[in-house]
Amino acid sequence: MDTISRRRFLIASGVTGGAALVAGSAAVTWSQLHESAASAPLAAGDPVLVVLTLYGGNDGLNTVIPYTDSAYHGTRPELAYAPGEVLHLDDKLGLNPAMKGFATLWQSKQLAIVRGVGYPKPDHSHFRSMDIWQTASPAAPVKTGWIGRWLDATGDDPVRAVNLGSVLPPLAVGAKTTAAALNVGKATPLPAQVTAALAGLGKDDPSDGATDAMVCAAFRAERKVAATFDKVLSGRQAAGSGSDDLTAQLDVVAKCVKAGVPTKVYAVSLDGFDTHAGEKATQQALLGDLDSALSGFLADMAKDARGRGVTVLVYSEFGRRVTANASQGTDHGTAGPVFLAGVPVKGGFYGDQPSLTDLDNGDLKSNVDFRAVYGELVHKVLGGDPHQVLDSVPHELGFINA
Repeated sequence: MDTISRRRFLIASGVTGGAALVAGSAAVTWSQLHESAASAPLAAGDPVLVVLTLYGGNDGLNTVIPYTDSAYHGTRPELAYAPGEVLHLDDKLGLNPAMKGFATLWQSKQLAIVRGVGYPKPDHSHFRSMDIWQTASPAAPVKTGWIGRWLDATGDDPVRAVNLGSVLPPLAVGAKTTAAALNVGKATPLPAQVTAALAGLGKDDPSDGATDAMVCAAFRAERKVAATFDKVLSGRQAAGSGSDDLTAQLDVVAKCVKAGVPTKVYAVSLDGFDTHAGEKATQQALLGDLDSALSGFLADMAKDARGRGVTVLVYSEFGRRVTANASQGTDHGTAGPVFLAGVPVKGGFYGDQPSLTDLDNGDLKSNVDFRAVYGELVHKVLGGDPHQVLDSVPHELGFINA
């Protein structure tokens, strides 16, 4: 089994407890890792990226709503929102009524909406489309994610990128380095004798092969990350229902940012957007969850010197078809809106609103390649070279303040 496949298997199966799998990197002791967070903390205003994935394919047309477009009302009469229900952004577009916090961010010029985002030759499969978004490789499958490649290019500190949740998404996997995985829910402490026995798993052995050495390094990295974050999060009461709760995930991010943990990227998620039937109420409830969690998080961050450096990216693997199906839902589509939010964001619309009548076999035509969004984030937020991360680097859109 090759290294990346092995790594993916270990992550998915929980063999390393969602470790930061640092194949071939130098080991760091627990005390060294904790000292790095204490001696070189995140400076006030240092850029931090939070990547928020909406799993299932969010219906963009009922998120950023073309409320004056007759085609919108004609193609989905039971799903469409009346103009009076919509939170107006201008005289043509508005937000879902559940997104009042987003509307406030818009008014504060801290919300950018990139319209019509997609990629060439779109795929309607959840798995393949999400893989494309997370690996940033539309042309052919690859074994590394865009954040993973940024990690590969910039060092091997296991706390530079952290996924909230025990299973790493493909975006966080590099060829040499991956993000760390951090569980949100409270863990039950292991008995001392079990802890001592497990510690032996991280010890090198001269007879170890390459794969065995990688597993040992992975276990050590996971223990180092746990030691760092346990000190920050000790005494925290879990919010919401656990690791699947977006508020709980963002609560952890907020505490880490304010504590100065030197993490540059956090990955969080919200699922449930595969709305083939009974969409309107389901999606509105989910967007309400997104809105309350994210707007509360950003309000908290805006009041903190370190938090003011946080930018949040919100995306989904695809939008939905223009015309509703027979079950008061929508089927897999293509282009959709992407959100950028936070103090560093230059608010406003980017990209053009796709036509609802000039379609590609019933799907919206994208006009912004998602790699334009990623490239600007890598350059202006992560301080990296987009050409080391992306196979194509379109012109930046300008949504991050210089």
